[in-house]
Amino acid sequence: MFDKVLVANRGEIAVRVMRACEELGVDTVAVYSEADKNGGHVRYADEAYNVGPARAADSYLDHDAIIDAAKRSGADAIHPGYGFLAENAEFAGKVEATDGVTWVGPSADSMEALGEKTKARKNMRAADVPIVPGTTDPVEDVSEVREFGEEHGYPIAIKAEGGGGGRGMKIVRSEDEVEDQLESAQREGEAYFDNANVYLERYLENPRHIEVQIIADHHGNVRHLGERDCSLQRRHQKVIEEGPSPALTDELREKIGTAARRGADAAGYYNAGTFEFLVEEDPEREAGELLDKETDFYFLEVNTRIQVEHTVTEELTGIDIVKYQLRVAVDEELDFAQDGVDLEGHAMEFRINAENAANDFAPATGGQLETYDPPGGIGVRMDDALRQGDDLVTDYDSMIAKLIVHASSREECIARSQRALAEYDIEGIPTIIPFHRLMLEDDAFVAGTHTTKYLDEHLDPDRIAEAQEQWGTEAAGGAEGEEDVVERDFTVEVNGKRFEVNLEERGAAMPAVSESGGGQQGPPQPAGGREEETVHAGEGESVTAEMQGTILSIDVDVGDEVEPGDILLVLEAMKMENDVTASQGGTVAEIAVDEGDSVDMGDTLIVLE
Repeated sequence: MFDKVLVANRGEIAVRVMRACEELGVDTVAVYSEADKNGGHVRYADEAYNVGPARAADSYLDHDAIIDAAKRSGADAIHPGYGFLAENAEFAGKVEATDGVTWVGPSADSMEALGEKTKARKNMRAADVPIVPGTTDPVEDVSEVREFGEEHGYPIAIKAEGGGGGRGMKIVRSEDEVEDQLESAQREGEAYFDNANVYLERYLENPRHIEVQIIADHHGNVRHLGERDCSLQRRHQKVIEEGPSPALTDELREKIGTAARRGADAAGYYNAGTFEFLVEEDPEREAGELLDKETDFYFLEVNTRIQVEHTVTEELTGIDIVKYQLRVAVDEELDFAQDGVDLEGHAMEFRINAENAANDFAPATGGQLETYDPPGGIGVRMDDALRQGDDLVTDYDSMIAKLIVHASSREECIARSQRALAEYDIEGIPTIIPFHRLMLEDDAFVAGTHTTKYLDEHLDPDRIAEAQEQWGTEAAGGAEGEEDVVERDFTVEVNGKRFEVNLEERGAAMPAVSESGGGQQGPPQPAGGREEETVHAGEGESVTAEMQGTILSIDVDVGDEVEPGDILLVLEAMKMENDVTASQGGTVAEIAVDEGDSVDMGDTLIVLE
């Protein structure tokens, strides 16, 4: 087994991997950005190394910084978790080429072959795994999309080769939308995956999202660990996952699982991975009825990494998937047969996102966990990294924790989940706990007849607002008369390794600013210095960011005349593109941002005169 593993990630998944390492007697190394200097994964690790500024591209996505931290720490393996570099074949290849450091995951070649969707579709078709009707080569021209629409009809899904979770996917519902949606999908692919290639699929109107967990070793053994149902999604982002699926017969689930094993074997795949499928739902199906083995299902994609929802499978099987990732990486052989995989009971995972579901799931822009008291008891598992008193870091994903519940049946699992969510006490930031509680009382979800379109097209938003009002909490401000707290962090980094001392003074006066600029006024500022207020020219309309995000494109130039409703720029937030438009006509006097910039809510983007 390894001596020391660097976890190239943050938050709850980093802690999850570190816990597995600790049980195997393996030391752990954390990496952190300036925004995460007080992160829970940093506290948990045996060692921690600063790899750069808050911006992910300059820290968690910096290949050289991560590998350099592994070398300096003496780590003999890198585990990527999920997200960031977990599915980056180029990074995996660099780790494989680094002497003395092992990549914990599938080979870079497998990641490239299966991670890019057009290649994966070709491989699956060759392995006799059903694929959605579509193209297997990249599409570049508008005419190709129109020809596909004439042959297969609309709607069409345009998908980025490197995409996933809905990012880089655009739906074309008529010929008039082809040009705009093709350009948008290509732009997202280039921005997020450094790959502007896209392909086409027939868009399935009412599918279920079923995925199969795979684990395979270097000795040719491939096992599937059952399926998970991830059909409850908002804009292609999963919110509740469960297993086994409440919609499939045993014959259909075995048929899908066998197809996944066949695909993994044909691709020479090893380590953990997930084969995702779309299953055609019967819109007339009622509660208690199941989809049988004649139901059509189609390969969607392979996630060449551990999944967020791997916890569901672990609860059903008793198999620690992360430990097996590490064992496979050191060339151990799987010690269980396929017929030894038993699924016991039912499990659900609830993503605890710092979002206000009643406000279109808008992510929180800050706050502190004034109260953090997670649930417990039989069948209740918490995967988290935050603790009471922690500040919310908003530079990355909004998911702060995962609640996983296991019981002997789906009915008992729902009841136990209701109890656990009611126990979950978080104050200081909004979360989607009220939304989860609503779902456990929702007829379609309880009956298991929901599809991936249910939340976006059928759930009444008023019901979400009522749940938020009944059970929700909001970001809390400081109480009047609250005692002043001055916190001073002293951090020493020797060759990039972190040594930190923290000092709090309650009731102390804030340090004054001297004539020469020494000291600072007001509360302590984040690492990297205090932000300077930017003064913008002109007395016209200042168009500001309504949420934290990244500038994908700027569609105007200084001096341009714009009309109300014209698109000024595109802001990405929470894996979704948001058009920022002019509310009044005028002339573009100033553009305060550049493409690729990260912005916070309230930041000025453009000034119109």
